[in-house]
Amino acid sequence: MISSRTFSKTSWLPGFIALGITWGSSFLFIKWGLLTLTPVGVAFVRCSVGGIALVIFALATKTRLPNKAMHWFHLSVVAFLLNAGPGYLFATSETHVSSVMAGLLNATTPLMTVVVIAFGFREQKINRDQMIGVIIGFLGIAVLTGALTGLHGNDGKAIAGLLLATFLYGVSAPYSKRFVAELSYSSTALATGQVLSAAVLLAPFALLGGITQAPWTAKSVWGMLALGAVGTGFAYIWHFRNVRLAGSAIASTVTYITPVVATVLGIWLLGEPFKISQLVGGALVLLSAALVQKKITLSRGH
Repeated sequence: MISSRTFSKTSWLPGFIALGITWGSSFLFIKWGLLTLTPVGVAFVRCSVGGIALVIFALATKTRLPNKAMHWFHLSVVAFLLNAGPGYLFATSETHVSSVMAGLLNATTPLMTVVVIAFGFREQKINRDQMIGVIIGFLGIAVLTGALTGLHGNDGKAIAGLLLATFLYGVSAPYSKRFVAELSYSSTALATGQVLSAAVLLAPFALLGGITQAPWTAKSVWGMLALGAVGTGFAYIWHFRNVRLAGSAIASTVTYITPVVATVLGIWLLGEPFKISQLVGGALVLLSAALVQKKITLSRGH
């Protein structure tokens, strides 16, 4: 007979794999969404679809949503840092760079998180291995983008936009840990409040800037449904579940799956080129992520 303890240790794996595939596919779905929508339209529609899906799920499961103004304020800050801001920046940047480049640079999130925590929130000190990881990470960014030799035709503003997006991700982690993680609501309630807040934040910009720029196509419809309902909606419930069942250390390793999925889909379904500099730079970025997240160590004992 399988005990509940054994089940809890193994049941996180399907959700973990699903999350890695889902978030890795997001960069492809953004490209498809841009066939019809403006960049701000992509960000708004994905959050709106995700918010609606989560509200329906919350109602079906009779989930209690946040009921205090200050709680909604903190969720709105996280929504900007994790959804609204990066959602717009990734969509805007992907009008100028490949989904492969976007997916690989997304892997700099752990690097940004450690830098933000160390120098902004000061909740931890960077050890020697993490400092090496930070240096390797920025070297990886330079190789990946071609910054050392003129960007290899990559758009500098788009690259800056992608790095700003991952910086916002980096700020969201310690902020969420300090102000949101301890709130007495379920994962579904927090995810619903967060994604709904992002849709509200983006609404005026979408209305002023325009949502669509071309007729809807099958790819743009399916891309936005998947990006919204799954990638921006239920994915956060899966993430919270993975953290609860497997712990934050294991859950965070999804970072290593998403760029691989993004690269495969970009080459396979979009016919995007893949350069040796992207392979080397991407490998350095992933090594950096492993070092700053303390998944590997270069130190010998203590």
